[in-house]
Amino acid sequence: MQVYDTTLRDGAQREGITYSVVDKLAVARLLDEFGVGFIEGGWPGAMPKDTEFFRRARQELDLKHAVLAAFGATRKAGLAVEADPQVRALLDAEAPVVTLVAKSDVRHVERALRTTLAENLAMVRETVAYLVAKDRRVFLDCEHFFDGYAFDPEYPVRVAAAALEAGAEAAVMCDTNGGMLPSKITRTVGAVQDRLAQLLGITPAEAVARLGIHCQNDTSCAVANTIAAVEAGVPHFQCTANGYGERPGNADLFAVVGNLQLKLGLRVIDPECLGQMVRVSHAIAEIANVAPDTHQAYAGAAAFAHKAGLHASAIKVDPLLYNHIEPETVGNDMRILVTEMAGRASIELKSRELGLDLAGRPDTLAKVTERVKALEASGWSFEAADASFELLVRGELADEGLAMPFTLDSYRVSVEHREDARVMSEATVKVRVRGERVIATAEGNGPINALDEALRLALSSHYPELKTFELADYKVRILEGSHGTGAVTRVLVKTVNGGRDWTTVGVHENVVEASWHALVDALSYGLSPR
Repeated sequence: MQVYDTTLRDGAQREGITYSVVDKLAVARLLDEFGVGFIEGGWPGAMPKDTEFFRRARQELDLKHAVLAAFGATRKAGLAVEADPQVRALLDAEAPVVTLVAKSDVRHVERALRTTLAENLAMVRETVAYLVAKDRRVFLDCEHFFDGYAFDPEYPVRVAAAALEAGAEAAVMCDTNGGMLPSKITRTVGAVQDRLAQLLGITPAEAVARLGIHCQNDTSCAVANTIAAVEAGVPHFQCTANGYGERPGNADLFAVVGNLQLKLGLRVIDPECLGQMVRVSHAIAEIANVAPDTHQAYAGAAAFAHKAGLHASAIKVDPLLYNHIEPETVGNDMRILVTEMAGRASIELKSRELGLDLAGRPDTLAKVTERVKALEASGWSFEAADASFELLVRGELADEGLAMPFTLDSYRVSVEHREDARVMSEATVKVRVRGERVIATAEGNGPINALDEALRLALSSHYPELKTFELADYKVRILEGSHGTGAVTRVLVKTVNGGRDWTTVGVHENVVEASWHALVDALSYGLSPR
């Protein structure tokens, strides 16, 4: 199998993604760590950034699994291949692999290229042969192959045959518009391999072994279409990390590899690399400045998250009863979500996940379960706030209960609109910490920031480690069923300290009080011994 990744070229066409050269080098290293065979680095000559990428890659990349591929077009119509500057740029990139794109739909040849069908075939044949003679491995992307085949079944196959006769390693059938369905992919591959075998004078099995597949996701079938092609015998498939790409995107590399390797038993990448899936997926998302898809198959944070109490009851017996694979295989883990849907099994499993064993404490388990349900009914949500849930459970465990690092006497927050149009907030907190009553006042750019600063100031002499705590995220949500400025609000606070992070929750009609609950939990959790 040939795993060909085009994240740095086709994936970069996603709206909102712009890679620097440094970004591209970092993504290439990650893809190599995942074990792909080919990394398409971009279009040298057409894109200055891509030209620079290939120049720097020669000195800065030490790839263990992959080889770089340079992408470009066949020679222009009416121009000798050796005189075409774009073809020369492909050679100058010094990548061991060149992937050419060519029109394979009659309508595109005649209307977009404005040339003859015969000239287009000559452009393919001569460019492939020229690059092969220069010791390059060559793939040909047959653009609009499936739509072209539906319009005229003969011509796209002739384009593929021309490339293969000239020495191309594979002719890649591209669903450029992304409109295919798996059944159509299967039927087309079967018919194409038979006709290609006739044109090349080889067996259908030999013909399909020289084909590739590239699917866009406009029908949400890119992964399924890729799998269908591979099951039909196609050994070369092209994907992008996290399915990035133009419009709805491309076939997701991680889903395709996971399905082929774990469901069909094909050795697609080194099994040891499979466990890097989640790390690589999220690292690439970070570089692309795109929030990871929580519900992405295999790699998403929710891929093995269970909410229903019925699921949790079965998982207590055997985790694989509700997991289609062992999450650790792809570097993920199973999570139990605590919500109003949770039963005792969910609470028990979630507590165990956090290092708290409630199995032998039925009364405590019942009490925690009822308290969670009551809080959830009034707007609290522990689904994304593990730290608050852990504090709740520990509070019910008499022998393991957490001694709160401080208690509140009172707090006050004011907002001042000043003459120079600046708006500042001031907060004063009065707390008791280790037997001492402490009063502290601080300013902030908002009431919550001021409250956070004042609380930290009050505690700093007793807990100097607070200086390393960073409030990384703050979310406010108006709860359904409440309206206007008097609505009940839910606040989620994410705190980071070194390599650790935790999320806490607070709920109240007053957004400041809701924030206070979340802040107190955040600091209490961070200060508690782990």
